[in-house]
Amino acid sequence: MTETKKVIIGISGASGAQYGIRLLEACQSLDLETHLVISKAGEITITQETESSVADVKALATESHNSMNIGASIASGSFQTSGMIIVPCSIRSMSEVATGVTSSLLTRAADVTLKERRKLVIAIRETPLHTGHLRTMTQLSEMGAIIAPPVPAFYTHPQSVDDIVTQFAGHALNLLGVENSLSKQWKGLGG
Repeated sequence: MTETKKVIIGISGASGAQYGIRLLEACQSLDLETHLVISKAGEITITQETESSVADVKALATESHNSMNIGASIASGSFQTSGMIIVPCSIRSMSEVATGVTSSLLTRAADVTLKERRKLVIAIRETPLHTGHLRTMTQLSEMGAIIAPPVPAFYTHPQSVDDIVTQFAGHALNLLGVENSLSKQWKGLGG
């Protein structure tokens, strides 16, 4: 009997809400159990950057958790998952996770993911970065997080923003060990 993989997806208030939405759509097509938590700022960003309502985005998840519900299943290490992806990840959310001083379910779930030694992918969305940001990313990397800014892969010859977003969603899933056909792999020069 194959166990369904559970993935936690966090959407924070950084620009790039479409990345989180595409990731949820990809997980649906892969029949993955998803646990979604959106920060309050993430809800604002969804309505400003996309054609989706917050309710539409929540409906893409197997289960959606209120960002203030620190008693949710994903706030405990006893809730087994394959890991968590925060996409997009704001500097504030990244900083809370790095310090362990969490103010919401989104950052609490990420903190739990790290303490349980599960994969945590942080798709930081900020530029330029000052030294404090870089130090925080280094600290998270040393703690076991995977820092994966959603940088376009131009070797795939994207024809649209949608192509870029889809490529990153597949790459993020690959980082959690979830096989998919969304991201094109580099086959070498001339390949």
